Amino acid sequence: MQSKLRLLLALVLSLVPLSASQALAQDEVGETLSARIESRLRERLVDLHQRRGFPGVSAAFVLPDGAFVKVAVGLESKADETPLTPEHRLLSGSIGKTYVTAAAHRRIAAGELALDEPAATYLGDLDWWKRMPNADTVSVRQLLRHESGLPRYIFEDGFWDELLAAPDRVWKPEELLAFVFDDAPLFPAGKGWAYADTNYIVVGMILERIGKAAFYDDVQASFLTPLGLKDTIPTNTRTIDRMAQGHVVMSRQFGYPELMLEKGVFRTNVQFEWCGGGWASTPLDLARWAKLLFGGEALEGDYLATLLDAVPAPGLGPGKRYGLGVIVQDTDFGPSLGHEGFMPGYLSALAYLPDPDLAGAVQLNTDDVQSVGDRGALLQELFALVIEELEG
Repeated sequence: MQSKLRLLLALVLSLVPLSASQALAQDEVGETLSARIESRLRERLVDLHQRRGFPGVSAAFVLPDGAFVKVAVGLESKADETPLTPEHRLLSGSIGKTYVTAAAHRRIAAGELALDEPAATYLGDLDWWKRMPNADTVSVRQLLRHESGLPRYIFEDGFWDELLAAPDRVWKPEELLAFVFDDAPLFPAGKGWAYADTNYIVVGMILERIGKAAFYDDVQASFLTPLGLKDTIPTNTRTIDRMAQGHVVMSRQFGYPELMLEKGVFRTNVQFEWCGGGWASTPLDLARWAKLLFGGEALEGDYLATLLDAVPAPGLGPGKRYGLGVIVQDTDFGPSLGHEGFMPGYLSALAYLPDPDLAGAVQLNTDDVQSVGDRGALLQELFALVIEELEG
């Protein structure tokens, strides 16, 4: 009888709401954990900033319970010594390919797009399509996975000269593709791997044709607005609110000056990047997006198996594989799912660790790869600090 009474009492107590003091204690534990993580991250980033000499770095993590931590170190602009804050936006470069693959999967689910269908099915009626390398054989899947054999238009003769000479020019997708017209393919479609923004320009054109909507408008309506990603905006203008200055080092070889912004205006029209990248964001928005997309919540249905069907990507580094708009690699914490980005003056990386359900992103306002090092490795290093605190 006494055991039954004890069981009943335990059940009743479990249903009693927490007192104000108990609830406060739990909140304080959460706040203390976040504060510890922020302190560890800041300490590490300050050390890196002092030793490597880059202008600034901003990072954010979304924890398994949905709480977040964000921290920024260094300067937004070395010219006037303005501090960098977590609210500053930075160009995220090729991370924008994750929005392309999300939009593609939405069309696949609707039966409007087939991964193994030739791209010519959707674009073959355009008078210039036959001038594209592998025009008759390349499939949508091969484009998304960089197995198309298409060369990189940004490395074709004259591209950077034209971009820098006409900073107000609004580039049409076919004008970008024209730089590879009549080129020999790097390899037969599906018989090799070579990273190229060119692939995603083609996919963007396919999406706009079948969806009858501008790509940026589609992503905004389908993902950014419903998911509350308010700090992610398209780079379709030379002026972006809360934009951090970009400090140019590596891209001076293309003819860029030392600073990407002059009085808040980009020196060139970053609009050219479009579906090869095409977004400005904060690390917190990037981390949130990583957790939603790679955690299986950004779209209805089970899309992850298709998204993560990856092939070896030797051009990205040892052990890295490329799925449909996602870099997959094995780490000490299990698989890491993410992407990296480069634009003149900016470096970025985001990733999601399925176990322990942790997402993070790091952005720097420089393209000096030599001083920064491997930004993906930097992000994994920061993950290790966060996981130590979570486990502790």
